[in-house]
Amino acid sequence: MKKIFYSNGKLLLTGEYVVLDGATALAIPTKHGQSLTVETSSTGKLLWKSFDANNQCWFSVSLSLSTFEILETNKTLIANTLQTILREAKNLNQEFLTNTTGENAITQMTFPREWGLGSSSTLINNIAQWARVDAFKLLYKSFGGSGYDIAAAQTNSPFFYQITEGEPIIKKAHLPWDFTEKLFFVHLNKKQDSKEGIAQYRKNNVSLKDIEKISDLGKKFLLCYTLRDFENVMNSHEKTISEILKIKPIKENLFPNFKGTVKSLGAWGGDFVLATGDGTSQEYFRRKGYSTIIPFEDMIL
Repeated sequence: MKKIFYSNGKLLLTGEYVVLDGATALAIPTKHGQSLTVETSSTGKLLWKSFDANNQCWFSVSLSLSTFEILETNKTLIANTLQTILREAKNLNQEFLTNTTGENAITQMTFPREWGLGSSSTLINNIAQWARVDAFKLLYKSFGGSGYDIAAAQTNSPFFYQITEGEPIIKKAHLPWDFTEKLFFVHLNKKQDSKEGIAQYRKNNVSLKDIEKISDLGKKFLLCYTLRDFENVMNSHEKTISEILKIKPIKENLFPNFKGTVKSLGAWGGDFVLATGDGTSQEYFRRKGYSTIIPFEDMIL
């Protein structure tokens, strides 16, 4: 019997880092994501293969069904991570993979792994669906993090996300912008380690005032009816996070002579940034070697 699960990718438009301390963040699910297809076999093992956006198998592992012991793999570190997730899923549901003669599992991404759109969160959400467990609990027990990426994996529209008393609160958000043709995402040609970014963030003192300001700015994005208003809020958000992290904003660091506005998304220093401007503005980034540019409407689900 074949089962197919799918999860959306994610981008955090506001509230990066501070969402961990209760700030309200604005996030979007992406048109890109990852699927998990599982089919019963007679091998007595869990045979796993992961394919990238170019349909190339980049990871494979053979696991024991009872203990998830790694029997054979081409990438030990990745196999260890998968093993941890599966064991935590088993802890949450003891019935998971108990009555089977074997399973073949295949994951398929629709975005390049280096884009940072949620290769881990989509995997965790897909495994949670398969194991019939709470994806947020599975995330907290395996990877950690705010959980907004799990919310994006399960949600098909923009949303506000907040952690209140340890529980995720998700509220649908309507984006009123009629200037989205002037918004685009630029990939910075490197993937930022979220855990490393969080560790750096934890070294700073974040006040309740900071948390409230970021929450307020996130909500103000939905009150922007002109591009200029939108850019002003973007700049205020960048300035506030910059002061918390004690890191220069990405525009000041990499694109000081760019005429539009640039905002970091998620972990600062890598993955995608959100920029404003037209086709000429996009050429600015291409000339600087940043060739992966995606219009806003082509990214958002």
